[in-house]
Amino acid sequence: MDVSWKLFATLREAAGQAEVQVAVGTDGTVADALEELLEEYPTLETDALDGNELRAHISVVHNGVRIDEPLASDRELADGDELALLPPLSGG
Repeated sequence: MDVSWKLFATLREAAGQAEVQVAVGTDGTVADALEELLEEYPTLETDALDGNELRAHISVVHNGVRIDEPLASDRELADGDELALLPPLSGG
C-alpha cells in the first residue's frame, strides 16, 4: 500500500521535494513507513536521525495526530494515509 509523507523546512530541502510516496506492506506501521522514507531518501538521515534514534526535535504526525516514539510505533497504516515529518518551526 502507498502512504504519503509531507516534509517541511530543512527536511523538504534535504529530500528535494515537499511530498513523497512510499510503499509499505499491507500490515505496515508508522515505523515501517519511516524506515522506507529514510531508505529511499538517505539525505534525510542527517537532519532526522541521531544515530539510530529520531532526533528529539523532530515530530511525526499520522493523519493529523502526533506519534510518540515513531520508530517503535506499531500504529497500523491504511492505503492513502498521510504522514508528516516536522522539524521545529519558528516564526516571527
